[in-house]
Amino acid sequence: MRFDVAIVGAGVVGCAIARELTRYRLHVALIDRECEVGLGTSKANSGIIHGGHRAHEGSYKGATEWRGNQLWDELAQDLPFGYSRIGDLTVAFDDGDIEHLHMLLDQGRRRGVSGLELWEPERLQREEPNLSHDVKQALHAPTSGVVNPYEACFALAENAVRNGLTLLLEHTVSAIERRDDGFTVTTDRGVLDARFVVNAAGVHGDAVARMVGAEEAGLRFRKGEEYLLDKRLVGFVTRVVFPCPSPTSKGILVIPTYDGTLMVGPTATWSEATDLTTSAEGARAVFEGAQRLAPGISEGDCIAEFAGVRAVAADEDFAIGTTRVPGFVNVIGIQSPGLTAAPAIALDVVELLQGEGLGLEHDDGFVPGIDAPIRFAQLDAEEQARVVRGDPRFGRIACRCEIVTEGEVLHAIERGARTMDGIKFRTRAGMGRCQGGFCAWRCMRLLAETLDVEVSDVTKRGGASWITLPRLEVEHA
Repeated sequence: MRFDVAIVGAGVVGCAIARELTRYRLHVALIDRECEVGLGTSKANSGIIHGGHRAHEGSYKGATEWRGNQLWDELAQDLPFGYSRIGDLTVAFDDGDIEHLHMLLDQGRRRGVSGLELWEPERLQREEPNLSHDVKQALHAPTSGVVNPYEACFALAENAVRNGLTLLLEHTVSAIERRDDGFTVTTDRGVLDARFVVNAAGVHGDAVARMVGAEEAGLRFRKGEEYLLDKRLVGFVTRVVFPCPSPTSKGILVIPTYDGTLMVGPTATWSEATDLTTSAEGARAVFEGAQRLAPGISEGDCIAEFAGVRAVAADEDFAIGTTRVPGFVNVIGIQSPGLTAAPAIALDVVELLQGEGLGLEHDDGFVPGIDAPIRFAQLDAEEQARVVRGDPRFGRIACRCEIVTEGEVLHAIERGARTMDGIKFRTRAGMGRCQGGFCAWRCMRLLAETLDVEVSDVTKRGGASWITLPRLEVEHA
């Protein structure tokens, strides 16, 4: 197979780059070792679209945070994923914190971030009565938002495929060789040729760069634990709440997700790239930090916990640019605010590739959108009845906590779900209070029947993440 551009890594940045490139008359491949897009760092992050005023000036983060923030509205108009500008608050508990708020305010205004204002305790308690009354002042940023990052990855990739992208999942890149006319990329499932290669491989970014002798970023890995709370707390806090940060972390946050449930975290500890464990120490740190912001939050409300690993470059900035290997572009070291910056990074990478010699001819047939999936729980009774009359599968509930129907699960499989996580992140089946206790078996059966495999072949997220064992034949004496 011969491509103009091969992108290694199908996280949100890789998916955004792929979609941007399909605006042009190019043959583009997106390669990832996972069985679904977005199953690495992009799946396990806080889902925050930062307001544009936090990243340090003079950094690549600072140059793309506000630009990326502004591009999310257009993406959300074109593609179906959960997204809302709910705003954020950075809170101060002492005079040093207040000084930091004023620095953020000045920095944001210099960048053109709109709507920033300082709130005194009276305003804060009126707007967010469940926050600590020890807060002396807060900076409100209405430009901040929340997004379901996994839904954004699915939508970006699906739209790119509709526009001609070749999506190569479950392809692990093992070697890249520079040739006179481009690159040969070897995977465990075959070989492809590409004129240009974009390294967006997340925690594997340095390893991919090393394959071709390009610059590495000195990646280390920072783990963040997050804890999801019961839906009884929906509305308890309505904006993302930040403490004033440390030099290496934004601290423990309280995050109202797009779907309303609260999430608290993350921690920030150095780890191995594969360490996705949560810990008692992490839970204590998270809930102590969350209770400092909102004392009514309780560890007893936790219904799920997870961890994600961020690849951190030696200088703590994004490592994006051309390399000493012509045609090979690094897009690595993407930590916070990488999700926010992703659409701006995609535009920058297209420009970098053009500078390397990639010809760009607009494709007049580019289609910016895809059909939105039905969200049965969000319909009124009349609309639900109409949908069920059109397709009786929507009249059978698969997940009762989140009111997800069999029709939604089957449509998710039609759109590419091959695992339980693929269904979960496309439909919310299994995300509710019982965390799949009711719906897991039903979703497994639907997957097995639709894909014509055994139930024991169904996995949580591909690879060896099996959920059940094959039936065992027992000999009776």
